[in-house]
Amino acid sequence: MSLLEIRDLVVGYGPHPVLHGVNFVVEEGEVCVLLGLNGAGKSTTVNTVAGLLRPTSGQVLFDGKPLGRKAPSARVKQGISLCPEGRRVFPRLTVRQNLRLGAWSRRRSPKAIREQLNLVYDYFPRLVEREDQFAGTLSGGEQQMLAVGRALMSRPRLLLIDEASLGLSPALAKTVWEVTSRIRDDGTTVLMVEQNAGALPFADRALIMEKGTLIHTAVGEQIRNVNLREAYLGA
Repeated sequence: MSLLEIRDLVVGYGPHPVLHGVNFVVEEGEVCVLLGLNGAGKSTTVNTVAGLLRPTSGQVLFDGKPLGRKAPSARVKQGISLCPEGRRVFPRLTVRQNLRLGAWSRRRSPKAIREQLNLVYDYFPRLVEREDQFAGTLSGGEQQMLAVGRALMSRPRLLLIDEASLGLSPALAKTVWEVTSRIRDDGTTVLMVEQNAGALPFADRALIMEKGTLIHTAVGEQIRNVNLREAYLGA
């Protein structure tokens, strides 16, 4: 059974649809990259999965069950966590305080929070060095690490990452993508929104989106064998 299934999803802002009947699945234990140009509908998709937007029609199923109109907080408790576009860290709180806020849904389990905090620090050792530093003073790459780490603090089964590489150097973007493979290996499924085709080598599944529809899907070796960059660039 797929961990995430999107069925005939139509989502818009007011009378203007952005997604036009999107269908796809993400299997448990995958890194799935949702690739497309700006305005393709990628962020709308993950924001709908996270509960920030309500679909006009269609369904989002998690672990085989429709999410319906569940609030974002209920989805976090169920195992879905979003790292939003633009990082959105709390600039006047320290790195550690930002991370602990990510564990709010598990606040009655201090031991579990400590264990998850240690895991995040293992993924991003730079955050250990910056633990007592205000988040607003971090570099862009460090803030992205913090945003991903904060989303992981709820110990999700499904991690949604929106534009992790935006504004980062190629080296830092690669570092974040490499960590998603470790996150997957430790038991968290990842759905990653990207404009940068450099994320494809780190994917188990690739979805190419254009103008609110999926135009290409590839799994496993197909990602390496099919020239998705040409499809992405419209060649």
